[in-house]
Amino acid sequence: MSVLVVGSANTDILVRARRAPQPGETVLGGDAQVLPGGKGANQAVAAARAGAEVAFCGALGRDTFAPVVRQALTEAGIDLRYLRELDVPSGVALITISEDGENSITVASGANARLSADDLPERWDGVTHLLMQQEIPEATVLAAAQRTKAAGIKVLLNAAPARPLPAELWPLLDVLIVNEHELAQLSGAPEGQEEGAARSLLGRGLGRVIVTLGGRGSLAVDGEQVWRQPAHPVQVIDTTGAGDTFCGVLTAWLAGGAELAEALRAASVAGALACTRLGAQAAMPTHSEIEAALTGSAID
Repeated sequence: MSVLVVGSANTDILVRARRAPQPGETVLGGDAQVLPGGKGANQAVAAARAGAEVAFCGALGRDTFAPVVRQALTEAGIDLRYLRELDVPSGVALITISEDGENSITVASGANARLSADDLPERWDGVTHLLMQQEIPEATVLAAAQRTKAAGIKVLLNAAPARPLPAELWPLLDVLIVNEHELAQLSGAPEGQEEGAARSLLGRGLGRVIVTLGGRGSLAVDGEQVWRQPAHPVQVIDTTGAGDTFCGVLTAWLAGGAELAEALRAASVAGALACTRLGAQAAMPTHSEIEAALTGSAID
């Protein structure tokens, strides 16, 4: 394997409605769908579909939701030797998707909140890139970064959902991936000043910052260069899995030896393609679909 994803695994309960409800309001929606999700599992599936060899380290409960996630990961060809089963509820996400494709999400973390450093692999043979998110405990993220960095493995963190990062984590990160809102929370800079805000984070010791900007595309910043990737034009149906698709495909391309500009382009195109279908994992494109759509994309 080349990519190890350490992160969350949820079952998504998804409902389409005209709009998300306001506080105290009930909004009638369509039929509910029960789908595999969780940022960690989503990103693992995205990387696997993009052609990477992927292993997943996460936690499920022993309940009726767990088989939904396990089956999806198995069908994606992901190595599940590090998937733990705990005597607690599995993670569940409640998702409302509005007519314009935007989503609102409430997550019950369940087993994800109990994934500990003791659940991490003891050996890292064959792993070249570690990808993590923040739907698991901070201590687990830090322990994984420390152990893999010491083994010479590239460490990527999608800092979502946003929370302050411990000082000792910053210099362990080769790549930090955030959206514009997470960037503003981590940097303290106003939204709309992404390049300056990203540069300010580099001073904390990490290697590169990549910012996803929705319809404005994405950008990457390191100490010497800025890359800007325009958005790939699509008809948006559902944005639920777009960010996770971006992270998984970016990591898969980097693990395959691609330069950052090439990986950024592939991730941006893949994230856009994921918006054209309903759901998270079900919407993620294959390697061949990404390659076909890359024609005509550009980077500055």
